[in-house]
Amino acid sequence: MADATIDRINPTDVGTITHLYNSIFRPERDEAWIARRLDGRNKLMVAVASIENDAVGFYAGFEAKPNTHQGWLLGIVPDMRRHGVGSQLLESAAEWARTEGYQFMRFESPSRSHPIIHLSMEHGFDITGTRWDPDMLTMLVTLEKAISEQ
Repeated sequence: MADATIDRINPTDVGTITHLYNSIFRPERDEAWIARRLDGRNKLMVAVASIENDAVGFYAGFEAKPNTHQGWLLGIVPDMRRHGVGSQLLESAAEWARTEGYQFMRFESPSRSHPIIHLSMEHGFDITGTRWDPDMLTMLVTLEKAISEQ
């Protein structure tokens, strides 16, 4: 099990976010695409996981509504998958959202992304719905969990 250091970064640092995104996801995107996706979002939170000064993953999320933090992306570089980095990022994001007063955490995943769906369910997320995404041409699974202590 890897022991990553999780650091929050400035959400306006789209260069770092774009670099990490392109090292994990396809098709590659430019900084303008990332900036558009984050533009106008409330309470952005971006965290980077590093091992020995190498960035190995990241998490980005924002406020979906006053009581719900919406995860946008969780990505781990291929060589570090299945080493616990995703769990560390997810736990860090949930702790941050809890301290910010959110009651729920939610995100969507393509239905074909079985590892992220399994990871989220291992961390107490429930499948709460599905929807067709015409841009990705795939079904998305909505996952949600209560994170407040109340």
